[in-house]
Amino acid sequence: MPGRDKSEIIRALFAAYLANDRKAIEDAFTDDFRFTSPYDDEIDKRTYFARCFRDSGWIGRQELERIFVEGNGAFVTYRCVAKEGRSFRNTEFFTFEGDRIRRIDVYFGATYQNGTFLRQRIN
Repeated sequence: MPGRDKSEIIRALFAAYLANDRKAIEDAFTDDFRFTSPYDDEIDKRTYFARCFRDSGWIGRQELERIFVEGNGAFVTYRCVAKEGRSFRNTEFFTFEGDRIRRIDVYFGATYQNGTFLRQRIN
């Protein structure tokens, strides 16, 4: 659907993750999609699905807190709470090509469990 609102596309993508709808996610990405995080540098679409996509059954709830759209870019900050109690807040920057996502850059936030900060190991 051409001309869809970018915040609507982001909300649909997060809903697809929670529903384990891999096809919807694949269709949302351009063929030349790239993903970068503190653990991944410019990985392609195939590598992203092999390395990063996993069943969302571990998620208790996910809250989209903020979405800021400007032109072909958008920041989204969300909080994710795992069923076992850990929670974290991340920010992602989306780059769009038309109505499809061309790139996502992820910035990890701190992890908490039962209100206590959990120090992460750096290998």
